[in-house]
Amino acid sequence: MGEERVPPGQSVTEGFPVLHYDGVPEFDGEEWRFAVEGAVEEELDLTWEELLDFGLVERTLDFHCVTGWSRLDVEWRGVPFRTVAEEAGRLDSANFATIGCGDGYTTDPPLEDLMRDDVLFATEMEGEPLSAKHGGPVRLVVPHKYAYKSAKWATSVTFTAEKELGYWEKRGYSDTADPWMEDRYS
Repeated sequence: MGEERVPPGQSVTEGFPVLHYDGVPEFDGEEWRFAVEGAVEEELDLTWEELLDFGLVERTLDFHCVTGWSRLDVEWRGVPFRTVAEEAGRLDSANFATIGCGDGYTTDPPLEDLMRDDVLFATEMEGEPLSAKHGGPVRLVVPHKYAYKSAKWATSVTFTAEKELGYWEKRGYSDTADPWMEDRYS
C-alpha cells in the first residue's frame, strides 16, 4: 500500500520520529509574534490570534525525511503559505522566501514551491495542537520536499529577490531537496 507515494530510498513509518539540531524553544501565546517582511507591500507583525484569523485549512499530506523515513497521510491543519503571501501583498520581485524559526534555524524554498495549495504554516497535526517537539506552535509544511524545508517553530517569512541559503543548505544539504530525485546533499 502506498508504494507509488514513497520516494526512492525511503521507508514508511507509522511513527513520527523527532529530529532537530538543538533544543526546543518555549512558546508563550501572549508574547509570540510572526513577522512577514521584505519584498511585500505591507510588512506584518502578527500575534498568534491574528495568524489564526487568516483561516485554517485541513490537508492530508505525505511527509519525507532526508534521513530515509516517510510518513503517509499525515493530517495537518494550518494557514496556507499562499494566504500569508497575499495578506502581505508579496511583490512581483520576490522570487524566494526565507523562513526564520524560534531557534535561529532558516530554510529557503523557492517561492514557486511555497505557493502551492498544499504548503501550510501548520498549527495542528492529527487533530491536536502541534506539539513543541514536532515544531509547534507553527511549522512550515512543504510536503513535496525533504522535511528540512518544513521548518519547525516558524516565526517569520522574509520575501527576497535573491536566494539566501538556509541552515542545512549552507552545510551541504541539497537546495532542491527533491525526495523523488534523492537530492539529499549538494
